[in-house]
Amino acid sequence: MSSTLFADDALSAASLALRGLTERQQVISSNIANVDTPGYNAREYDFETTLKRTINSVSGSVSIKRSDSRHIAAKTSTNTNLIATSNREGGTYREDGNNVDISTELIDMSETNIKYQAISQGLSNKLLLLKSIAQGG
Repeated sequence: MSSTLFADDALSAASLALRGLTERQQVISSNIANVDTPGYNAREYDFETTLKRTINSVSGSVSIKRSDSRHIAAKTSTNTNLIATSNREGGTYREDGNNVDISTELIDMSETNIKYQAISQGLSNKLLLLKSIAQGG
């Protein structure tokens, strides 16, 4: 992660967090859409662990050495993939093999929305502060 005025660590982390929360919303939406699908296993997205792992891998900046010119070069982009879904543990399986609990999904969706709004508001406040500083006021 860089530490320039407009691409500092806080903005980069907020961007990753918003991407992760968007992924979580998509997983929850998929669960809700499949509430009546026989045999469907509810999925979950461990956003916090994935975000920590992504931030640590980006900030660690470990260089990869190629020992042979035929080896594929390592990507140095910070555009990492945050998709890491898994089957939700527990829950009650219905007779048709589906374990989606609509109440759990709606609670998770509300929690995710609140987190998204909080991060968006913090990001907006930081950008307004930078704008105020740039305008000298």
